[in-house]
Amino acid sequence: MPLIIGFRSFKIHALNTAPRLLRHYSGPLFSDARCSIMHRKVSIDTSPPAARWMKDTLVRSAFHRTVPVIAARLPAAKTGPVLKSEAMRGAIINLPKIRSVVADVEYPDGDDKLVLLRVQHEADLSADARSYLITQNASLTTYNIELGYDYWTADEILHAILPEELLDGSPTGFSSTGHLAHMNLNDEYLPYKHIIGQVILDKNKRLRTVVNKLDSIDSQFRFFKMELLAGEPNYIVEHSESDCRFTFDFSRVYWNSRLQTEHARLADMFQPQELIADVFAGVGPFALPAAKKGCAVLANDLNPESYKYLTLNIKDNKVSDRVRASCEDGREFIRHAAIRVAADPLPGFTGPPLSQSQRRAQSRGQSRELMPPSQLPPRKRIAHFVMNLPDSAITFLDAFRGILAPSSSPSESDIDLGALYDVMPMVHCHCFTREMDREAAERDIRHRVEQELGCVLSSENEVSVHLVRSVAPNKEMYCISFRLPRATALGEVAHYE
Repeated sequence: MPLIIGFRSFKIHALNTAPRLLRHYSGPLFSDARCSIMHRKVSIDTSPPAARWMKDTLVRSAFHRTVPVIAARLPAAKTGPVLKSEAMRGAIINLPKIRSVVADVEYPDGDDKLVLLRVQHEADLSADARSYLITQNASLTTYNIELGYDYWTADEILHAILPEELLDGSPTGFSSTGHLAHMNLNDEYLPYKHIIGQVILDKNKRLRTVVNKLDSIDSQFRFFKMELLAGEPNYIVEHSESDCRFTFDFSRVYWNSRLQTEHARLADMFQPQELIADVFAGVGPFALPAAKKGCAVLANDLNPESYKYLTLNIKDNKVSDRVRASCEDGREFIRHAAIRVAADPLPGFTGPPLSQSQRRAQSRGQSRELMPPSQLPPRKRIAHFVMNLPDSAITFLDAFRGILAPSSSPSESDIDLGALYDVMPMVHCHCFTREMDREAAERDIRHRVEQELGCVLSSENEVSVHLVRSVAPNKEMYCISFRLPRATALGEVAHYE
């Protein structure tokens, strides 16, 4: 699409997804007085040279281009007015990362500077620009712009390397967690995977490690297996999210950076005085933000590596008094969470955590007026269950059958869970569906949930279905939230068809 600047039209040509791959500018320009009026197409090619012979090893020195342009030699004091002149509008070079005013290397001891112009031949200057430069006593010369590997973007470099039939899709997309970038390369790009990884590493200075997720998933703990493409084999990352700091081994636990919005959405639902049970807590992306706002949390994960880093993150984020971690099967956790916390409650809400300045004041002995309000009674009733294991969380819902039924254990027989739970907990269950129509997706999810619960969800269960994100073609991730049916919790449900 033409980009209109003043009265001249400059057409920008691009190749596929590389927005700066070819910087060509063309438009109506005027000849000087000795020639008839004519239109001359001007092209400044600053694309990287093609290097389609590269496959296994990145050769950075192969990317070099010399671009000669016309420059106006002027006293340094005149360069500012020239850049602002209406007559020079559209005539000054505007390439990314290239200064429009540079030192005059031919006369380093002089007071002159060079103003780089947007043409490669003097005859291509417009009549207005030519006349204005004459009034400024400027002289014209040729200046060579030297472009190297560092000048071009990752997209541009890879479009110069990959075969032309692979240029339609850009393989430069990635998600970053701490110092690590993780990619999901399609099969056709795998022969170039190490070059792709090295280019990504080069062009993103904060990164130290680039990995590619493989198709295989650990069958028990559900984390992706991966291979190193470039950089250090260092998978221990530090990541900040929702005012929390997380440390974990990216190669041994499940973490998805694309779920940050979903983590925050659920945490915003929780009230500070509530008790949350996180069934598949991972390293704490739901549990820790909830605890930071004052919630008490039962955080569980079956993966010993997740549990290890969960306990570390609880300590590092200073919420040990509000989070109780466990490492057991999710189904067992659901079955026993209500009775356990009733028998051994978590501390009551004491107000939001003190700020850093308040903590400093407290350490200086000025804490009397900064102490939180009186502590509320211990928390013994779960308000929310979070089930973030979308591949199979729905199949765990049958574990809720009978969780509030009278216990057969002598030590727990005097606890009347039915009476304690005058308000039933909300359940937030993540899942996948291949139904692309929204109504069909909701019907599919509700049907599967009701089968596991053993009863139909009604309006009193406050059901809502939230689209989290599209995962793949014909596969979407949802979160269904509902208030647990009392009949299910008391074990009074029949078989559901």
